[in-house]
Amino acid sequence: MLSTDTKRLEDAYRVLNREYFHGELPMVMITIQSSLKAYGHCTTKKIWASGNERYYELNLSAEYLSRPIENVLATLAHEMVHIYCMEADIKDTSNNGRYHNKRFKTEAEVRGLKISYAPTIGWSVTEPTEEFIRNLKAWGLYDACENYRLGAMQTDSSGGISRPRKPSSTRKYYCPVCGNSVRATKDVNILCMDCNAQMLKAESLCIGT
Repeated sequence: MLSTDTKRLEDAYRVLNREYFHGELPMVMITIQSSLKAYGHCTTKKIWASGNERYYELNLSAEYLSRPIENVLATLAHEMVHIYCMEADIKDTSNNGRYHNKRFKTEAEVRGLKISYAPTIGWSVTEPTEEFIRNLKAWGLYDACENYRLGAMQTDSSGGISRPRKPSSTRKYYCPVCGNSVRATKDVNILCMDCNAQMLKAESLCIGT
């Protein structure tokens, strides 16, 4: 089943490469793996091998494939910008790839993405623009992923999977530096006192690498 979504993402990579990067990006190994703290990531080295060929890994979080397809593909495009910058020798991040600078913002916005700032991770928070969404529809890339990993399931005493918890009205915030998390019943501005970093709402965080 998951192969259907992998192929969909591979097709989207090829189209976005052609339309936004002039077909200059190398092919990559697209993976779908569990990642609760980031919507996606790409490796800084070509860690996959097929014969004599080597490939970067570009991962989309299995838990977040349930998002609207325009957001999933905005994350895909975000990671593609990182690959473009690596290939073009553009330094778009610092702090071990965590902090996204204005070079990243510039390259991403040229490709139809809306980039916002967040403390400690810089210009990294990614959303699709209306233009990006229109292009996805025009290019036939607007089919949602069919599968996603449940991140809030509970295991019963027999080891089976029980029903997921009912949706909560609380918001989850976590520190992008150390991962400490808290919940709040409304939108708040909150600081992690361990790291002196602003905590981010889980639903809006997108870390590129």
